[in-house]
Amino acid sequence: MSTEFLDPRDIKSLTLPELQQALGELGCPKFRAGQVFRWLSRGVTDFSQMSDLSKDLRESLSQRYQIRGAQAARKQVSKDGTVKYLFQLYDGEFVESVVMRYHHGTSICISTQVGCKMNCSFCATGKSGFSRDLSASEILSQVQAASLDLGERISHVVLMGMGEPLDNYQNVLRFLELITCPQGMDLSMRHISLSTCGLVDKIYDLADRKLQLTLSISLHAPNDEIRSRTMPVNKRWNVEELLKACRYYSRTTSRRISFEYAMIAGVNDMDWCARELASRLKGILAHVNLIPVNDVTGTGYRKSGTGRIQRFVSILESLGVTATVRRTLGSDIDASCGQLRRNYKGGDQGES
Repeated sequence: MSTEFLDPRDIKSLTLPELQQALGELGCPKFRAGQVFRWLSRGVTDFSQMSDLSKDLRESLSQRYQIRGAQAARKQVSKDGTVKYLFQLYDGEFVESVVMRYHHGTSICISTQVGCKMNCSFCATGKSGFSRDLSASEILSQVQAASLDLGERISHVVLMGMGEPLDNYQNVLRFLELITCPQGMDLSMRHISLSTCGLVDKIYDLADRKLQLTLSISLHAPNDEIRSRTMPVNKRWNVEELLKACRYYSRTTSRRISFEYAMIAGVNDMDWCARELASRLKGILAHVNLIPVNDVTGTGYRKSGTGRIQRFVSILESLGVTATVRRTLGSDIDASCGQLRRNYKGGDQGES
């Protein structure tokens, strides 16, 4: 795996083989790297917590490396049990994560960048601009910090928070290797979902890796005219190019793709949109996840009514496309990714 984007002091971004090499250079036997890796996978924030290491080794590690975690700057708890975190990173930047509880387990939606470059018109994150990519350790730390705070195991991870995961591709691949490592957190790749707005070149590469994660495509429109108005990425890779890549991904991995579709009143929720969408998805192992759009200040968008959404579902299913409506969680807190960070940085720093 490429080490091009690694900070040499960021020890938690090292894979187990890399950690073995690094500690071997310090004269440590291979099993010591396994001990350090397990401590890092548990979410420790200081080398002094690694109680089965000698004091000299702990001091040597602390002089050479940093353990970069995520510290909760704010926490909001919804009446439905959804928990939203605003995490502060080592350099003072902030990202958001959301923990949701389902019958199949506890899921966390995590961020991969501070801000986002994609500038989708209905998204709160892009309105704050882009600051930087997250390291693999910072992506991982969101899962660990939430798990430790709640005192429960996170069973599913969704890369659908702030940022575009495939725009931070190498660090996301490293995160996936870290979180699925059997000697570490040992999360099944099948319990990980990755959402992209459509970086076609990376979709092809991801398909060839056959990682068996669930790919979610933020489609949100049945054609180029609507999608280019709401999602600037469509001007680089249009709907036809995107769906061609999706067909390749589905064939190569034998995995069903989830197509995310934000229902925006009067923009993309008409009957003809449903029919055109069904036609576009023909031949793809697909599922459509309809999402009542979040109310984000400044967009002018309104979510589609319940009746309109159900009509959309009926049309899709009558044309052979499986569709569901995402259950709304955390509606009584800052529900849309990016809003909590914007409010906090804008001066609303009161307690939740």
